[in-house]
Amino acid sequence: MILARSARGGVPRRRGELGLLFVAGVAVLLADLLLSLALTDRLPSHVLDFVVALAAFGVGVQLVNRVLVPDADPVLMPVALFLNGLGYVFLTEITYRNPANYNYVNNPRGQLLWTVVGLVLYLVTLLVVRRSRDLERYRYLTLVAAFALLVSPMIPKLGLSVGGARLWVHFHSFEFQPVEVAKLLLVLFFASYFVEKRELLTLRTRRVGNHLLPDLRAFGPIAVAGVMSLLIILVEHDIGFSLILFCAFLTMIWVTTGRWTYVLIGLVVFAVVTFLASHVLGQVNQRIEVWLNPWKYYDNGNGIGLQPVQGELALGRGGWFGTGLGLGTAAQVVPVANSDFIFSVIGEELGLVGTSAVAIAFLVMVMSGLRAAVRARSEFAKLTAVGLAAILGFQGFFIMAGVTRLLPLTGVTLPFVSYGGSSLVANYILLAVLMRISNEANQLPDAGGASRVLTSSTSGPSGPVSPAGATPAASRTATAATTGTNSR
Repeated sequence: MILARSARGGVPRRRGELGLLFVAGVAVLLADLLLSLALTDRLPSHVLDFVVALAAFGVGVQLVNRVLVPDADPVLMPVALFLNGLGYVFLTEITYRNPANYNYVNNPRGQLLWTVVGLVLYLVTLLVVRRSRDLERYRYLTLVAAFALLVSPMIPKLGLSVGGARLWVHFHSFEFQPVEVAKLLLVLFFASYFVEKRELLTLRTRRVGNHLLPDLRAFGPIAVAGVMSLLIILVEHDIGFSLILFCAFLTMIWVTTGRWTYVLIGLVVFAVVTFLASHVLGQVNQRIEVWLNPWKYYDNGNGIGLQPVQGELALGRGGWFGTGLGLGTAAQVVPVANSDFIFSVIGEELGLVGTSAVAIAFLVMVMSGLRAAVRARSEFAKLTAVGLAAILGFQGFFIMAGVTRLLPLTGVTLPFVSYGGSSLVANYILLAVLMRISNEANQLPDAGGASRVLTSSTSGPSGPVSPAGATPAASRTATAATTGTNSR
């Protein structure tokens, strides 16, 4: 195993991360104190426990990163924990305002438990995935596992339907959304496949009349995998994850080939599928109609227009700086405010400034993921980082755009903020893979077998070029493609 020796880059990065973790912890603590003062006129009785928990999370993450990924990005985990803590504070208010609507699991204590599980799996992922290229070896195994997870909610007595969407599996009181993990596995499959078939996807080798086109046979496996994934999710009546996977797929194939033609074809296909789905699936048609005119369905007895209308009113009441923590009404009047519409509660109590801060936090995380992709030492790691960053960014964008009525509601959770154990666990695993890729990107192997931090590089036509004497790690599929080319 290659040992990390960070002469210059690792220590400053971890010190910077420690400072950011401290700032995030103080911000979450102040938010919790202000909320308690607004709701009860006194400081919370659990303030000492809360401080200890914040310190434990911060110190634990810092120690794990110092030992396992010393040269990784210092921004990802502090921002994620800040969003996680902010979500916990607002979930506390929502539960306080509507105690009858939340059981012993569906409350802040449940979210805290899922946070612990997510951080433990973050550690486990870093321990298991010592090198990002190891994930490349299990391409079709990850595909089979992804399909098994996608199909599992349709198994009788195991699957659970909530609100018309069959996305959950349950065992006694335990409930989980397998699609959250399946989307990560599909990104790994697409990244591995695109690397191996990059030449066939890019070069025009098949003549059709007077035109040369790429060999369409290379699209066979990805077309089958993509169509089956989308069909399974559509059968389960989930539109949000279908859209996220589709956008991540288009992003990855564009990064692989650099051809806008594929993106254009994908958008045309998306428009056609959306048109057909709006006529076949009542849920799609309903969401589009409510998006166009929620007031029409505000008082018709089934309440399908109640959430978007109350969400808009809450954002309007928030104005620039909000009503203040605990001083809004959206937490009480917006149905299921702990999930889809927690963004409207934030908008009312923290205003445009608060919602902009949340949006910027997601933008920072996405940019950190893309920075890891740019510096990645293998094509597989690069595409994996792009796909994971795309999933995180698109999911956050779709739910925020749905609440503000920029787009129809998709029903997905706001990562790290909304209540949802499945989403929280999957996103911490996602961050672990990104941290591993980022750590590798900032290190280069020495001739002696150890590693040193990447401190300088020059840019070539296809990205960063390693300094003289360095030998970047090569992916298995990239090596196979080179060997095949030389043999020809």
